Amino acid sequence: MPEISYLEAIRQALWQEMKRDERVFLLGEDIGRYGGAFGLTHDMLDEFGPERVRETPISEATIVATAIGASLLGMRPVAEIMFMDFVTLALDQIANQAAKMHFMFGGRTTVPIVIRMPGGSGSGAASQHSQSLESVLMHFPGLKVVNPSTPYDAKGLMLASIRDPNPVCFIEHKVLYKTKGEVPEGDYTIPIGIAEIKRAGRDITVVANNIMVMKTLNVAEKLSKDGIEVEVIDPRTLLPLDTETIINSVARTCRLLVVHEACLTGGWAGEVIACVVGSPAFDYIDAPVRRLGGKDIPIPYNRGLEKFAIPQEADIEQEIRALVEGKI
Repeated sequence: MPEISYLEAIRQALWQEMKRDERVFLLGEDIGRYGGAFGLTHDMLDEFGPERVRETPISEATIVATAIGASLLGMRPVAEIMFMDFVTLALDQIANQAAKMHFMFGGRTTVPIVIRMPGGSGSGAASQHSQSLESVLMHFPGLKVVNPSTPYDAKGLMLASIRDPNPVCFIEHKVLYKTKGEVPEGDYTIPIGIAEIKRAGRDITVVANNIMVMKTLNVAEKLSKDGIEVEVIDPRTLLPLDTETIINSVARTCRLLVVHEACLTGGWAGEVIACVVGSPAFDYIDAPVRRLGGKDIPIPYNRGLEKFAIPQEADIEQEIRALVEGKI
């Protein structure tokens, strides 16, 4: 398989699906001639024209509302929120309209929209352009929240998201855009709601999302040299959450650490831990169940402070060693 970037994998999925299905179109700020804030839609205007690559005003509420209306008339829009932070400006449209319509109309209508949103810190973009708000979106029944960590997952999940009849919030981590991996050139999908064990291990289960998957895998390889084998699980989809894979893993390793970049308070780690503690796996746990998240502060602009605000590899390693060695 060819090796391409995370950004190119998403771009490839959009391109292929727009070729396959004329109902699919893109809308968002600066996605046309400029190619989007990160260049992901570069050249797509020339290929598909202004009817299918639609420039919008700087109004996230308008972008999402337009996508909802189009979906109700049979289209399959992919709406871009330039930075995830601004999804808050469209929460009424997302939470009170898109998420609820299928239920409120007795299943007689669907809202097949994808809302793309680059999130996360690490690029020096400061407090208003660096947040991880996936836990906010997880709170609304009717939505699906997808959060790939690899190029392979990004393409397969994007194709699955566009074809899904439900509204999907597709979260992309900005720092992952340049990472590379093997991705099939053809058509494939990854089922929404299925986690993946990225690395098998016997001593502890670590559940992590997006960029924290990469950091945890790096730590796991380092700890393996000291005889500590870490099992790394990537949920890939936070809503619905594949609790079965996580529970089965914890029952084998007897330890659990959940790692995310989002602020610790109210983060999705609490949901994972609650599911495990309320399951038969709890009887097998040999150490305190722990979570490691971002500090409860706005993301600083200063690069040194920015790193301090979110978990780094050294923090993950410290937590794993403490749990495995019985120091907590």
